[in-house]
Amino acid sequence: MANISLKTSIDIKAPAAKVWKALTDAEIVKQYFFGTDQKSDWKTGSDITWTGEWEGKTYQDHGKILEITPGTYVKYSYWSSMSGTEDKPENYQNVSYKLTEKDGVTILEIGQDNIKTEDAKQHSEQNWQHIFGAMRDMVESGKAD
Repeated sequence: MANISLKTSIDIKAPAAKVWKALTDAEIVKQYFFGTDQKSDWKTGSDITWTGEWEGKTYQDHGKILEITPGTYVKYSYWSSMSGTEDKPENYQNVSYKLTEKDGVTILEIGQDNIKTEDAKQHSEQNWQHIFGAMRDMVESGKAD
């Protein structure tokens, strides 16, 4: 299995605190992340889960918070029940969100590793841009307050 990584970013015209809230508040996440129910207490070592339904199939994705600096950075392990892989350590990916605020704009950097193929990398990057583009629109319009 290849260990391909990706980094992508999106600029959001809002303070980092608003972007952080949009990343971690389950009610806001559900609105832009395909109706997903995200649950975590956002502490190092804690579980994080995403449950929902996609194209008629239910899913329960999960991982652990590996590192967190509330308000600016989180890194978590991630495994998807829809990935077609067994739920074992070598099939988990690490995903990170880093926020940097400058002049009223917050840059959200998304990182992901342990991607199997270049096609999967491209698919993931498109998904991140779509998901966080929708989040950006909510935050910038005030719908995520």
